[in-house]
Order: sequence, then C-alpha cells, then structure tokens
Amino acid sequence: MKRRPANLSESLCHRLNAYAYAASAAGVGLFALVQRTEAKIVYTKTQQVIGFNGIYDLRLTHDATVDFLIQEIGYSQSTTTLQLSRWLFVKAALGNAIAGEGNYPSALKAGADIGPGGRFINGGSNGATMAFVSLFSGSSSRHHRTEGDWVNVNSRYLGLKFKIKGKFHYGWARLNVQAGDGRITGLLTGYAYETVANRTVRAGQTRNELPANAIRPEAATPVAGPTLGALALGAQAVPLRRQP
Repeated sequence: MKRRPANLSESLCHRLNAYAYAASAAGVGLFALVQRTEAKIVYTKTQQVIGFNGIYDLRLTHDATVDFLIQEIGYSQSTTTLQLSRWLFVKAALGNAIAGEGNYPSALKAGADIGPGGRFINGGSNGATMAFVSLFSGSSSRHHRTEGDWVNVNSRYLGLKFKIKGKFHYGWARLNVQAGDGRITGLLTGYAYETVANRTVRAGQTRNELPANAIRPEAATPVAGPTLGALALGAQAVPLRRQP
C-alpha cells in the first residue's frame, strides 16, 4: 500500500514558518553574542607623571614592544634674558599612528569613536605636538605663549592605532596636561585597546557591551511548536492527518 503525502493544514504551515523564523533569529542573535564575547577591551589604570624631560614607554599589550612614546623635552637660554621652550610629544612606533591632523594629535572627549576611517598621523622626528609653551623674560618685559589642543586639559584621550601580529588594533590613552609659565606636566591615568583587529573602540571604553540585537541566553523564550528534531526531519516527522 502506497503512503499518501501529508496534507498540512494552513494553521500548521503558519506555525512551522513562524518556528523556523524564530529559530533563525535566535541563531543570528546567539552568533552575534558569541562574536561579541570573543572581543575584549584590555584596560590598564595607572598614575604616571611625565614632567621635566620625562619619557614614558607606552606598551598597550604589556609585552616588550614599545607602541608609543610620550615625552617632555625642550631647551632654555639665559643671558641678560631668559628664553625657554618646552614640548610634550607623542611618538608612534613604526607602522603605528595617532588620531589627529597635521602634526597635532586630537584631544578626544570621552565617547569619541577610534577606528577605521578616522584620521591618523605619524608625527615628525620627535613625534606629534600635544602641547607647546614658550617663555621670554627680560629686564622690562615678559611674554608667555602656549599652543596645541592639549594645553590645560583633564581626562582627554589620545586615539591610538597600532599593530598586533601585523593587524591593526585601536585603543586610547587618557591624560591630564598642565601647561604654563614655561612648564608642561602630563599625567597618564589609563589606557586600553580592543583585542579584535579593525574593531572601533570608544574613547574611555573599558569593557565590551552586548549589541542591541543580541539575544541573551537567560532572556531567550522557548518557541511553542514542533521540536528542532522534528523541524529538521521535515514533513515526515509531522503526524499524518486522516483523510476523509
């Protein structure tokens, strides 16, 4: 006796279609969740003063490779007058770069995007100029000048682009800078980077967040209807309705 093909009711077809859609959506959400879980922000908190002729080797991954240098340098001349100039530089290692324009690194605010498509610079021989001060003092006059986006700022961020195993990663370094009366002092208070290559990070971001469309496992709601096994088997697993 030949088996007659099953005639599925319209309501059952709707249930199967709805179940397949829900299962697909859950799969996409869980895949996004797994992808996001693999990403990680590595954050380091510190209190590093960069003062007169100071230099700091910034190693984002805490290995032997210096990714960036932050240094304060300058010169002074004193005869009948005092002439003094000081700079705070950030210098990228070969192949790395700093968010900015010209020879000036940007003093980013918290939340600014740092990633592909942004403007990055390499700086001059000494690096990119964060801040500059000059002082001229003579017997009858005194002049003071400052220059750069990093003059007298608190909790601003360097946008960093650097390589790990030949691939670009993005991160940030947070600093306070005081500049005046012929002196510059930087205070590095923290830095971080994204472990996934070519992924944008926000200035000040210290941990990853779940994307809006990710389905959290604890929030997943079971879908009523045939089991996944039955769905995989197709119509053969659906009980046949008696024919009149």
